[in-house]
Amino acid sequence: MPPTSPSASKKPTRRFLGWRISALAAVTGAMTGPGQTIGVSVSIDPLIAELGLTRPQVSAAYLVGTLAGAALLVPVGGWIDRVGTRRATRWIGMAFGLGLVVMAGVQGFVTLAIGFTLIRWLGQGSLSLVSSLSVIHWFERRRGLVIGVNKAAVSALMSFIPLILGLAIAAFGLRTAWLLAAAAVWLVVVPIGHFGIVDRPSDVGQLPDGVSPTTSVTFGDPVATGIPPTRRQAITQPRFVLMSLVVATTALVVTGLNFHQISILNEAGLSATEAAAMFVPQVVGTIAAGLAVGALADRLPARLLLTTSMALLIGALGMVGSLEPGWQVFVYATLLGMSMGAHFPLVPTVLPRWFGLANIGGIQGVSMLVMVAASAAGPVAVALLTESTGGYSAAAWWLTLIPLATGLGALWITEPAPRPRSYAVSR
Repeated sequence: MPPTSPSASKKPTRRFLGWRISALAAVTGAMTGPGQTIGVSVSIDPLIAELGLTRPQVSAAYLVGTLAGAALLVPVGGWIDRVGTRRATRWIGMAFGLGLVVMAGVQGFVTLAIGFTLIRWLGQGSLSLVSSLSVIHWFERRRGLVIGVNKAAVSALMSFIPLILGLAIAAFGLRTAWLLAAAAVWLVVVPIGHFGIVDRPSDVGQLPDGVSPTTSVTFGDPVATGIPPTRRQAITQPRFVLMSLVVATTALVVTGLNFHQISILNEAGLSATEAAAMFVPQVVGTIAAGLAVGALADRLPARLLLTTSMALLIGALGMVGSLEPGWQVFVYATLLGMSMGAHFPLVPTVLPRWFGLANIGGIQGVSMLVMVAASAAGPVAVALLTESTGGYSAAAWWLTLIPLATGLGALWITEPAPRPRSYAVSR
């Protein structure tokens, strides 16, 4: 049974709320920035200097924290299914703020690992998940397009996070910057969850995509006329496994390269400031690919789009050894962003199409677990490969084997046949 939303008692409204929900979800998605690698990266050098830790020690703490956060993410999706996205957004926002407060008080390796665990679990994982789930109940026919736009907006807004955190660290110090980030999360995410989010269209007498309740309409849903698969049943299907491998590949490689981006681009002749600025074309690539793939996800088989994302990642990796200041670095950063943006709309678009909405939080939570766990291994994998092969160039060529294998594997994904689904509206 779906959760009973506090908004269910509201009278039907004429204006379709799905667009407002999508916009608010984009804001909450962007507020995950302090828990994302793109946000954490600007604090790595200050952490090393203030705590007296080495770069490998900070990388190890990040690995431990991310893996622990991924493990804690397992029950979150099912909990969101039970309580609804409105309550979940509010509680996750409050908890994520507390995690950022913990980061402000870290004293050594152990407390740093605990802090990373909290912000990766609650920020990168839980808040990202509930932000995505807030949208998918409101759209079906145009789900891919809307989620593509939503993810593009998240990427655009999140591109400011490293700059804002960097300025805060320079002006007030590392610990105060984390406290300011916590205050921002509380002031933005919690009110959105309490006042802005509505769990489902039926709670306010509406239908997905803004279809009139008086119109007879059916939507394609492969499980609507039967019993929806449980989380266990869904995640053991080959299509889910193959898709998860592609998502894991992108998370591992892109996170690893982003974590070491300053060092990689320093070797290419860029200053630290210039290297940090390359996150901008990366975000542009993420936005462009997210918009394109979101629009295409409603029309094309997932296997083609997943394989394309792996081809883009291989292209970026192939450039690592020949990077120079100028157009090459720009193209590299853009390709890296496009490979990441290409799969962002796919998971929240394709999984509901394959498995329905009844248990989508738990199912998508496992996909998020795979992504977070793979991202945890990325920085260490790149560091170890670089050390053992003698440089980033050779390490990148070895890394190309992973997207090559998973991209070919994605070609075997098959789509379930859709069945008609009729919607009832609460009155």
